Amino acid sequence: MGKISQLEPKEVFHFFEEICQIPHGSGNVEQISDYLVDFAKARNLEYVQDELKNVVIIKEASAGYESQEPLLLQGHMDMVAVKKPGCTKDMTKEGLDLEVDGDYLLARDTTLGGDDGIAVAYALAILDSDSCEHPRLEVIITVDEETGMEGANGIDLSMCRGRRMLNLDNEEEGVLLTSCAGGARVHGRVKVETQKLQGYRYQVGVEGLLGGHSGAEIDKGRANANAMLGRLIHFCRKNGDFRFMDMAGGSADNAIPSASHAQIFAREEECAALEESLKSFEAILSREFSVTDPSISITVAGKEQGEWEAFTKESTEKAEMLLFMMPNGIQAMSANIKGLVQTSLNLGILKMADGVLELDYSVRSSVMSEKQMIIDKVCLLLESQGGTYEISGDYPAWEYRQDSALRDKMVEIYEEMYGKKPRIEAIHAGLECGILAGKLPGLDCVSIGPDMKDIHTPEERLSISSTKRVWDYVLAVLKKKDN
Repeated sequence: MGKISQLEPKEVFHFFEEICQIPHGSGNVEQISDYLVDFAKARNLEYVQDELKNVVIIKEASAGYESQEPLLLQGHMDMVAVKKPGCTKDMTKEGLDLEVDGDYLLARDTTLGGDDGIAVAYALAILDSDSCEHPRLEVIITVDEETGMEGANGIDLSMCRGRRMLNLDNEEEGVLLTSCAGGARVHGRVKVETQKLQGYRYQVGVEGLLGGHSGAEIDKGRANANAMLGRLIHFCRKNGDFRFMDMAGGSADNAIPSASHAQIFAREEECAALEESLKSFEAILSREFSVTDPSISITVAGKEQGEWEAFTKESTEKAEMLLFMMPNGIQAMSANIKGLVQTSLNLGILKMADGVLELDYSVRSSVMSEKQMIIDKVCLLLESQGGTYEISGDYPAWEYRQDSALRDKMVEIYEEMYGKKPRIEAIHAGLECGILAGKLPGLDCVSIGPDMKDIHTPEERLSISSTKRVWDYVLAVLKKKDN
């Protein structure tokens, strides 16, 4: 294990380490936002912190760059705060435990928050530098991107003069992103009825899945633990009148859940049938997901006899319908761009609260009409089971720009540095570029970033060497003057 502060580039990892010691999961951004304000104050930089806690920091051009067009640098300060089962860290109050493993930086038993802490670290290192050559910099750091882009939707950018933006929220080096899908979040609620029943309570889990980002990894064929829980109860109920008692899985609508758990009721005479069904279902999943989720398993953590408050038969059937019949995963592939997911749906959060089953879905599509169609389908199915819904975090797709001076400049610099062309791509994951383009007419934008793997999961890791190469590339982009 290495010392984080000795990693190169030192100036970037210095700030990244500081960021990681501040809890900054989505919805818990006040500390990190105030940290950014304190940073700006200490360096006498112009800044704005709004009511949402978005922060904009401005640094005037270095000598010789006063006549150059301003450049926006953009990222988000929040992270998906997910931890491994059994991890006792309180991610709302405690910092991360960083570790170095070869070329990778990771956080022990939790997400790392490289998405998008590395963007913030890059920006702070640039703003802190006295030697970096650059035009006027307008650094936009938004809140709660991971839960619906509320920060980008609410931010006022009237102080920004630039119309070129470098977004630093990409996870693959050598790729210039130039468009992305739009999305929305559907929060469903279904009231359940219960009754007292005498029998056995089983603690059942769908565990060992890889999970991942519901945009970046949705095409990997990985299982969704919440959806598998619905399939599990449907499979088991063919052999008995089993009832749900409680259930929970996932922690973010835009993360494919890697584990989901339920309490299932069985009468004494049906226990053997339930246990046999669970074994059979595990064997089925192990075969189906042997490549994409080789560690998938069905766990039984406990079996207790007594009188229990269980779902009624009707409420169990409602939950079964929603979990088993709701579409999930890829819904359409692009006909224009080979290999690009066009439309998808992810059941990211499942939980019970005060007698209400709550389900959070992330909908994504690069086609507005298809996005609306999936939202309508989710809402109709919720309504059919007596449920209600709320739609939030609706954000537009970022459309490809045919003429982009910034993209052309960045391609030219990349070829000069590495002797090859970068890949120009669109992605299914959501970025804030589309929203910000609506606030800054004529915005010319490109998204880049260093290599990261398994974001939004406790397996998330950031390539150290790639972080250095992308740092050098960003500095070159800042330094090169417009013709």
